[in-house]
Amino acid sequence: MVVSVPAERFEDVPGFDYDPQYVSVGELDMAYVETGGESVDEADETFLCLHGEPTWSFLYRKMMPLLAERGRVVVPDLIGCGRSDRYEDREEYTVEMHYDALRTFVEELELTNVTLVCQDWGGLLGLSLAANQPERFARLVPMNTGLPDGTQEMTETWHAFAEMVATAEELDIGDLVENGCYRDLSADVVDAYRAPFPNERYMAGARTFPGLVPQSPDDPGAELFGDARDRLAEWEKPAFVLFAEHDPITADNRDPLRELIPTASEQPDVWIDEAAHFLQEDAGERIARRIVDFVDRTPSTSNSSP
Repeated sequence: MVVSVPAERFEDVPGFDYDPQYVSVGELDMAYVETGGESVDEADETFLCLHGEPTWSFLYRKMMPLLAERGRVVVPDLIGCGRSDRYEDREEYTVEMHYDALRTFVEELELTNVTLVCQDWGGLLGLSLAANQPERFARLVPMNTGLPDGTQEMTETWHAFAEMVATAEELDIGDLVENGCYRDLSADVVDAYRAPFPNERYMAGARTFPGLVPQSPDDPGAELFGDARDRLAEWEKPAFVLFAEHDPITADNRDPLRELIPTASEQPDVWIDEAAHFLQEDAGERIARRIVDFVDRTPSTSNSSP
């Protein structure tokens, strides 16, 4: 069964006064918010910001105003997250389903000249889409993410996290997000991360994300991510890898990803200090400024080869 989160769950979300819009991605509606791009010049630049497990577009609220000064900003909620529809049955959640939903979303909005800003599962899905549709993408900004093709070794921290998310009798999304931040969060912000999950009925997507990471080359999704790695090894457009200094989950992916994408070494070799897994929450304004500077120093080549 498909369920939607009641709108009143989001009435008290702080600092996020964006009206949701929706794109049909098959039998589900995918929610997104949009800002910026008011002038012709600004509209030429589009920032597609993709969150990961188990957050939603709210995660980008500190970055959106600064990015909007430079162009159009589009921030969707992945299926099962935020204000997007979701399945109750965990078995409905697959890598293919998530990828197809994102692909349909981008195609329906006809997004082009995109600077992809992606973290966690937003990177797995977004980088794969960019690799397969390079004509739509001008730049890449991978943050605290990777492309697991089943040959990688996951950290003990990740395995403990995955087990907890899948099996915990009561899963508190707000606490989970706060534990993944370097800084303490206010009570209303923690509640905002709980908002999309009124009860267990709405949590199937959040419960299943870690288990979808390929652990073997034969697992579903391994081929998609492996092919994306191969394509990104030939990427010629700008890429700026931005990882947090205090993320025990993905930090080991940073240097391999920076070495994989040929153009990444042309950008500053930096870590985001005083930030952890949810670096948008810890250092959103600083990251947004770095991304705007990146766009300003890299002329768009969105219609060229990858």
